[in-house]
Order: sequence, then C-alpha cells, then structure tokens
Amino acid sequence: NDSTYWLIFELIWRDFFRFLAMKEGNALFKREGIRQTDDAWRQDREQFDRWVAGKTGVPFIDANMRELASTGFMSNRGRQNVASYLAKELEIDWRWGASYFESMLIDYDPCSNWGNWQYVAGVGNDPRDRKFNVVGQGERYDPKGEYIRRWLPELSELRGDALHTPWRHDPHELERRFGLILGSDYPHPIPSRMIDNAQGRLF
Repeated sequence: NDSTYWLIFELIWRDFFRFLAMKEGNALFKREGIRQTDDAWRQDREQFDRWVAGKTGVPFIDANMRELASTGFMSNRGRQNVASYLAKELEIDWRWGASYFESMLIDYDPCSNWGNWQYVAGVGNDPRDRKFNVVGQGERYDPKGEYIRRWLPELSELRGDALHTPWRHDPHELERRFGLILGSDYPHPIPSRMIDNAQGRLF
C-alpha cells in the first residue's frame, strides 16, 4: 500500500547512502564531492547565519529552519528545500549546511546526511543539476500556510500569496492590511537569482 511503499522507498535510500559511503570513504566529506566538481562555493558567514536563524526572508525556508532549531527535526521535504536554497540560491559551501545538520538533527546519520547534501548540492551521484523552486514547493505543500504560521508567528496575519512571497507586495500595503513592517517585523529576503529574476522584484 502507499504507506509501506514509502517506508521501503526510504529504506532503500538509506541503504544506498550507506553503500555509497563504504565505496567513497572520505570523499563523502570533501568540498568537491564524489563527482570531483570545481564549483566556487561562497563562504558568507552573515548569509549563512541568517539561514541558520530562519531569517532569510523566504517564509517556507525560515519555517523549516526554525522548526529544526526548536525540535531537532525537519521533514525530508524541508531538508531538500533548505539544502537547495543554501547551495543553489546562496551558493554557500554545502559542507557548512551538512555540518549544521549534523549538530542539530536528532535522527542524524552520517551517510544519509552527507550523501543527501552532496546529492542536492550537485557534487554527488545525481547526474542532473537539480534545483528546488522553494517558493513553489511552499505553495504546493503548505497551500494554506498553516506550517508557516506555526513557526513564523510574525506572519500569522498574512493571507494568500503574501504569506509565501511578502516581498512581492507593496510594503505600505503590507503594513496597512496586515500590520507587517517588512525589514523590521520580518526581514527582506537575501538577494538571489530567485528573488531578482523569476520570483518578483525585491522592495
């Protein structure tokens, strides 16, 4: 059935990453990954600290990071998205993210953690250079915003797409309708290609 399918599916991934670690050894922890890529990872401490604190200005990312900080847990969906955001949007050294997860996750496993981070960062075993649309993922998996409101109480009054993309809206309108001062109550998003191009202008 559906439940046992997904249980078996995740167990297969767990075993895959364990065998990968046995095969690749210390390459699992190296900057260039098992693909030996030559990516120029950034080491921006200020942006990394905002990611850790759940203050990137992207609600779906921030909600997941605050859940992790409060509980030591994050769903697999969240882990894929926050990893993609750090590595692909901010282009920050993926090992920083993997190390932070190692320090926080109550279900930490070295093979699964570092294997998954390599996979999402594009230095692992996936031949595709995947990148999550983190706004679209939030809208799809949290359409009513219940998850975001749970972990970001400062956004609890927002409705509709303003909850997922507050930067798309006129800041005066946000303050008038919802009592939210962008840049004070909740941060402006970290500038990135997602913000500057496809997802709307940054106020």
